[in-house]
Amino acid sequence: MVYRIQSAIIGAISGIKKWILLTSILIIFYWFSLSKTLFNDPYSTVLQSKDGQLLSASIARDGQWRFPETDTLPSKFIDALITFEDKRFYNHPGIDLLSLARAFKQNIKAGKVVSGGSTISMQVIRLSRKGQSRNVMEKLIEIILATRLEIRYSKEEILALYASHAPFGGNVVGIEAACWRYFSTTPNDLSWSQAALLAVLPNAPSLIHPGKNRKTLKLKRDTLLDKLERANKIDKLTCSLAKDEPLPDSPYPLPRFAKHLLTRVAKDKFAEKKTTSTIDYSLQLRVEEILQLHHQRLSANEIHNAAAIVIDVNTGSILAYVGNIDGKQRHENDVDIINSPRSTGSILKPFLYAAMLDEGKILPKSLLPDIPVLINGFSPKNFSHAYDGAVPADKALIRSLNIPAVNMLKDYRYEKFHTLLKNMGMNTLTKAPDHYGLSLILGGAEGTLWDITGIYASMARTLNNYFEHPGAHRYLKSDFHAPYYLKSQQDSVKRDLELTSWLSAASIYSTFEALKEVYRPGEETGWRYFHNAKKIAWKTGTSFGFRDGWAVGVTPRYTVGVWVGNADGEGRPGLTGTDAAAPVMFDIFAQLPQNKWFDFPKPEMHEVTTCGISGFRASPLCTPTDTIWVVKQGLSSSSCPYHKMVHLTKDQKYQVHDGCMALQNITHLSWFILPPIQEYYYKAATISYKALPPFRTGCETGKANSTMDMIYPKENTKIYIPKEIDGNAGSSIFELAHRNPNTTVYWHLDGNFLGVTKKTHHFPINPKKGKHTLVVVDEDGESLKREFEVLSKGVGD
Repeated sequence: MVYRIQSAIIGAISGIKKWILLTSILIIFYWFSLSKTLFNDPYSTVLQSKDGQLLSASIARDGQWRFPETDTLPSKFIDALITFEDKRFYNHPGIDLLSLARAFKQNIKAGKVVSGGSTISMQVIRLSRKGQSRNVMEKLIEIILATRLEIRYSKEEILALYASHAPFGGNVVGIEAACWRYFSTTPNDLSWSQAALLAVLPNAPSLIHPGKNRKTLKLKRDTLLDKLERANKIDKLTCSLAKDEPLPDSPYPLPRFAKHLLTRVAKDKFAEKKTTSTIDYSLQLRVEEILQLHHQRLSANEIHNAAAIVIDVNTGSILAYVGNIDGKQRHENDVDIINSPRSTGSILKPFLYAAMLDEGKILPKSLLPDIPVLINGFSPKNFSHAYDGAVPADKALIRSLNIPAVNMLKDYRYEKFHTLLKNMGMNTLTKAPDHYGLSLILGGAEGTLWDITGIYASMARTLNNYFEHPGAHRYLKSDFHAPYYLKSQQDSVKRDLELTSWLSAASIYSTFEALKEVYRPGEETGWRYFHNAKKIAWKTGTSFGFRDGWAVGVTPRYTVGVWVGNADGEGRPGLTGTDAAAPVMFDIFAQLPQNKWFDFPKPEMHEVTTCGISGFRASPLCTPTDTIWVVKQGLSSSSCPYHKMVHLTKDQKYQVHDGCMALQNITHLSWFILPPIQEYYYKAATISYKALPPFRTGCETGKANSTMDMIYPKENTKIYIPKEIDGNAGSSIFELAHRNPNTTVYWHLDGNFLGVTKKTHHFPINPKKGKHTLVVVDEDGESLKREFEVLSKGVGD
């Protein structure tokens, strides 16, 4: 008996264990039955403005308009959906037994499936298991998983899952895509009629097609509106007005603003996501319109591409991004020019000017040589192919003269400038400095509109922030940073105060003061005469062969960068920064609010007396003089090298010295004297320049100043003389500058007399291959010698 009781107890315990084990297995199976990720569908990449307005979107990889899952739904749609699909949604655990019983009864009565009795939770499961056959077993699975869904997600999250993945007809999936495709609006702006239509549409998505069962679709919508009225969700008048709204016709195209930024967003690992950018929606639309209007003008000259970017200076955020313009004929309009390396032309010159000021190598008005140069085979030319002899540094920048810029870079050193550009944010300098050489300042390197406009904005930001930090540590080197189009990127900027930055506030201010005076084209010419005209520091650039036109402008609040040209690199006459890009830039600035000019960084500036002619620090011989504010490093710059004491006759017509005239008969004067080559060009461009008088007869000995210099060839120049069309060797034109234009100059080559020149000292020479010595002698006996080498063969070689 006891044995049987023990056996029974053991059997019961064993049965309980089996039941517990089975129950545990079922619970575990139930708990893990719902996949962690319900939907693996590809999504559209969506770009929004900073205030959440849709800028652009791309279709998903499977050809569907399916926006990323939403986490909020408009109340109108929620009321309409629950009223239509699942009125006890908030009260059931994922299944509605009353609805299932009603559906079972209706199906038995009809002899076919006319109702599924599915809750919204069950429909979410069905959408996640698309492709499964519709049968009783699948229905049971949906019921089980729906209850599990309710455990994992809140009711609001389940509604969001349904609205994000429900089909709305054609290739439209999800409420956001449906709102834009059918009503061209956001979900939050839906009317009651539109909300009701979207609520009934997933139940029969094929009804949305124009001309197909439109009456049936309207009836379903209106029936739902009546239910909403009976449920006191809307009043009678609202219901009546909603019924009068027409059904949508053909789907609307989605907005296509900032489409090149959308492509960039996808490449930057934000594909298939909804990205909220820093773009200002209304400004973006206006900038795109401006570029399209200018496209009509530019396309007449076969210029088909343009790009523009607007940056908020203080934050570095992108306010407008137009990577290219739309054209009726395709001219590589899909290329994002903002991020494409292009020849920089002269757009880098302000950076060098600021760097030279920063080291005290120049003052704003220091005279720089503007004469023909040949440096290791590199012979730059000014855009006008003319020369001023000498020109103030700020005027050279304002006029964008090439030769002074090359001379500045030679003095600063291109290796150091290469490093400075990279430190400031120019990421396209992938080759060693020697690859670019001195051509770096004239477009020998490529840059992107993104990087270069960003550097200009960083300069303005550094100057603005200088006044935010009292004491010695006034700088954040991190103020030099790339622009950004995501709000979250701002938080990654380091905020460590330092003593210096890549450029000082004083040098930046002086540079912007010069750039403010750059001559404006067209209607902007007389801007100084209008009280409300914007002060803008701006610079243009034109690449070799008229392939790229640049214009970048800066104010304390905004930086605007514009590029104009052809994406395929085709050059066009008249494609310059001033004529093609600057008008676009000024039209964009016209859309931006007015603001004050940059504050004067007085703690880093010092007053200094300068020569009123040369712009260098004044020497005791300088007259007239001027007092200007300069970067403090300018205090160590050299004094004026051009004013010298000369000794003249009483009538100041001739130079003399104490060896040929008594001291009491000599007048001593300070005289502004340029080197002969600079004087040769300078006096032609400057009427006020007074050339040094010649020496009086008998006083030639002991001349203090050279009267002539060779323009071409320079010492140890290597010359190639090409053959003419007839096969004979051509000539090389040698050129000399002489202070006295009426003097006679005698030319000799390798000891052989060649001929004479007077007034214009140009002499054609056809030397043989090899090394040669050129000697020129003027009528006063002063001589000049140059060694050179001919690499090509002359006649008879």
